[in-house]
Amino acid sequence: MPRGQFISLEGLEGVGKTTNRLFIEEQLKQAGIEVVVSREPGGTDLGESLRELLLHGRAGMLAQTELLLMAASRSEHIDKVIEPALSQGKWVLSDRFTDASFAYQGGGRELGADVIADLHALVKADLQPNLTLLLDMDIKSGMARAANRGKLDRIESEELAFFERARAAYLQRAADDPQRVKIIDAGQSIEQVQQAVLEALQPLLAKA
Repeated sequence: MPRGQFISLEGLEGVGKTTNRLFIEEQLKQAGIEVVVSREPGGTDLGESLRELLLHGRAGMLAQTELLLMAASRSEHIDKVIEPALSQGKWVLSDRFTDASFAYQGGGRELGADVIADLHALVKADLQPNLTLLLDMDIKSGMARAANRGKLDRIESEELAFFERARAAYLQRAADDPQRVKIIDAGQSIEQVQQAVLEALQPLLAKA
């Protein structure tokens, strides 16, 4: 059985990941593709418990602790959800994956890309998506959208400089791997964003 395709959706707060995840899921289903939709942190019972701790735990968590918890969640996610689905020929669509750690902990927390890479090698999280869609827009506009959704979580409550560093790290990931990471201008209308998403998906859909 051919191995499934792995798509990750990335971006800062308020860029429309949820809306576009639903759109992508529908497009894949219409194409007759069996898709497993998941998220990080989370995706497994343990991962969801870690997600609660990471997003709603007490303030003051060390940056290294945050990174280790993220890596623990990811290790479980890969072993119990992603790899089994891909090996069965299913496609996986994940709201965030390793690029998020390079952005948020490597950039935002200033731990650096080398630390993130070394940790992922240790937990054998060397799996890469076939396609990563990076939804990108002005940080202040995105944060305003996030605030309109309700109370901000622990990470969403960070200062602007944190998100500026995270965005720069995301864009660096795209520059380093342009074949995999496709930047989508999330500041456009929803119709324009979804058209750009469809165009980015076409090479994978053509192989389905």
